[in-house]
Amino acid sequence: MPVNPVIAGIGSPPELHDALLGAQYLADDDLATAAYLALALGKPLLLEGAPGVGKTEAAKALASVLGRRLIRLQCYEGIDAGAALYEWNYPRQMLAIRQAGEEYVNIYKDEFLIARPMLDALQAGGNALLLIDEIDRSDHEFEAFLLEFLSDFQISIPERGTIRSDQRPVVVLTSNRTRELHEALRRRCVYHWIEYPDPQREASIVMMRASSVARETADKVVAAVSRLRAQPLAKPPGVAETVEWAEAATLLNAQGADWPNAFRRAIGVALKDQDDLSFITPNLDQIISGVAA
Repeated sequence: MPVNPVIAGIGSPPELHDALLGAQYLADDDLATAAYLALALGKPLLLEGAPGVGKTEAAKALASVLGRRLIRLQCYEGIDAGAALYEWNYPRQMLAIRQAGEEYVNIYKDEFLIARPMLDALQAGGNALLLIDEIDRSDHEFEAFLLEFLSDFQISIPERGTIRSDQRPVVVLTSNRTRELHEALRRRCVYHWIEYPDPQREASIVMMRASSVARETADKVVAAVSRLRAQPLAKPPGVAETVEWAEAATLLNAQGADWPNAFRRAIGVALKDQDDLSFITPNLDQIISGVAA
């Protein structure tokens, strides 16, 4: 396996950390190290963690840092190879046949081929970052198919032959760990578990993403979100919700709402499940105590 210690001018984990910061992503040292090693070793990067901790955003920031086009394959239950690889444009093929009459027409040319994310990434090669998002939502059959792709980085199209790339795309996989991934897939990746950021780092993320929010407000919102996450919620707020709640409350306050009402009225930005809202509402004043002071 080729080892490249310098990727896009980045020669160490600290350099990647700083580059990600420039792309508005505040990574911790462990994530920067895992991402750097995946790039240097030419291996996929597997990011696991609770929803909302920043896995997808990490892939987007990495694509920006590397100057690569982000190609996203969103996984879901029942996804198959056709949705991930390619399909033929049958209506256009049939139209071409009818228009050709008795003349021969090659219906397997590029103009009839619809490239889905994996083929698109393979064709783009060194210009692409393939994000395979929420791989845990797919079934085991698709995971086995993906394993083969990540081993060979080539696709066989019966009508066209084998397509491969001289330069492999960077691959990032994410998982919310709703199910265990196959051990063979994990072995092929550099693995990193992303936790919710500590309060100081999450407040810094709020300040970086929401310039209108005061640091004191950011600190208090992070404390309130931490209390929300400690509750038995179906959908605890992620980092994006922390940023949005701080922004929304700041906006309402600027429009005349006092801080307690600003945070109460903006709670739907932090919690996006009716059962969670019903559960939290009776205790909301306690949750936002200190925040609304």
